[in-house]
Amino acid sequence: MKIVVGIKQVPETDSVKIDPKTNNLERSGIQGIINPFDKNAIEAALQLRDQAGGEVVLLSMGPDSYTSSLRDGMAMGADKAVLVSSRAFGGADTLATGYTLAKAVEAIGDVDLVLFGRQSVDADTGQVGPIVAEFLSVPQVTFAETVSLESENTIIAKRQLDSAVQDIKLTLPAVITVRKELNTPRYETPVNMKESFEKPITVWTEEDLYLDPSQIGQAGSPTSVTNVYAPTKEVKKTTILPEDPVQAVSELLGKLD
Repeated sequence: MKIVVGIKQVPETDSVKIDPKTNNLERSGIQGIINPFDKNAIEAALQLRDQAGGEVVLLSMGPDSYTSSLRDGMAMGADKAVLVSSRAFGGADTLATGYTLAKAVEAIGDVDLVLFGRQSVDADTGQVGPIVAEFLSVPQVTFAETVSLESENTIIAKRQLDSAVQDIKLTLPAVITVRKELNTPRYETPVNMKESFEKPITVWTEEDLYLDPSQIGQAGSPTSVTNVYAPTKEVKKTTILPEDPVQAVSELLGKLD
């Protein structure tokens, strides 16, 4: 099997700033890590590869600094990585990102399965995986908590929703987004860390992928952020009620009137 895992580098800290002009996160100078949900997707891919053979290819879109997260993913055991990187991709929303990643998957070629984490911890949209599936015109399952290979061309996935569980059979190629309950990601060993620097990272631009300029970056992003602000902190007076339950209820009811 050839499995592609989409990963995103997210800020390691929650002390991020918003660019007042673009209303986007300012990521420069902030240490990045692999989005935690994406590690579950990497682990799932490695387990499927160990079972069926083949290779695991990591795919990310971002600046050159994202290579650090790709190296971390290869230190977990992935075989190689692709970084889609260009200033033209700046300001992309989930639609433009999904289009770009889908074209990269097509360029990788002969991909059987594409895995994503259920969502990124910085944006929390959960949209990129489904959008990639739509651009690729392949079946998809979101929020998978189990993924197993039934045959060479068939995957069984259990989809966990708020009030229901679905068992879905997928014919490959397909796209799946996974929950953290799926597995426990393996640790990076010193040997694998060393070997990760010997594994290739291919860098593609919009020209390499022959992308439509109107569908990438801000030009291809219909999402418009009109305002971003932090909630106002309010210090309110705390009233301690009497220890006696009857008096406490009486006083509480009096304050609610």
